[in-house]
Amino acid sequence: MKQVDALVQRAASMGVDVSVPQAEAMIGILDRMAAEPQNLSSAEAMANGVDVHLADSLSGLLLPEVREAEGIVDLGSGGGFPGLVLAIMLPETPVTMVESEQRKADWLTRASQGMRNVRVVADRSESLARTERGTFPVATARALGPLPVVMELAAPLLRPDGVLVAWRGRRDTVSEVGGPAAGDALGLVHRGDVDAAPIPGVSRYFSLWTKAAPTPDRFPRRPGMAAKRPLA
Repeated sequence: MKQVDALVQRAASMGVDVSVPQAEAMIGILDRMAAEPQNLSSAEAMANGVDVHLADSLSGLLLPEVREAEGIVDLGSGGGFPGLVLAIMLPETPVTMVESEQRKADWLTRASQGMRNVRVVADRSESLARTERGTFPVATARALGPLPVVMELAAPLLRPDGVLVAWRGRRDTVSEVGGPAAGDALGLVHRGDVDAAPIPGVSRYFSLWTKAAPTPDRFPRRPGMAAKRPLA
């Protein structure tokens, strides 16, 4: 119960209202994750899971683009952050979690059991774009890679006027400077950056992009190319 209370208070300090049942569900995911025989997260991150995983994911709800989303596709969901947290907090919002690594996709399926608004896709984002192109109102991505890579994977999946919400760490000109050039190629326009500090002493922000024009059919390129040869 101590962790549950800590999460409720931590969320309140950020301006996010989390109920006790919601906090219990999120802490339950952390507990189950820690009990998994496979390493889904680093030991350091798990030791500080309330901040590193949960508060960081909850910070997305400070954005109306996320809070009011009609549907979310979470790219590279990994251990389930922010996807599982958003699904718990937004039970009426369909959340599709995309994870290409089978063991992680299997974990997501187990962890989301009973969540009627969750779908787990055990595939690459590039493959999903061939079957569900232009269908999602919001795409989220956390710890997925350099910004141009995230943009290439997200843009084809977004519907017109859809929004990419990319969780970013310390501002790094090497990985971030290519955003505008990638946006020009993909039909994305920079909506702005929003600072977020869910973890004391850790620099975090959101990079927001709007689907302002159709993404050319040549994107995304074949699996792995976005990371191997970034657009910018």
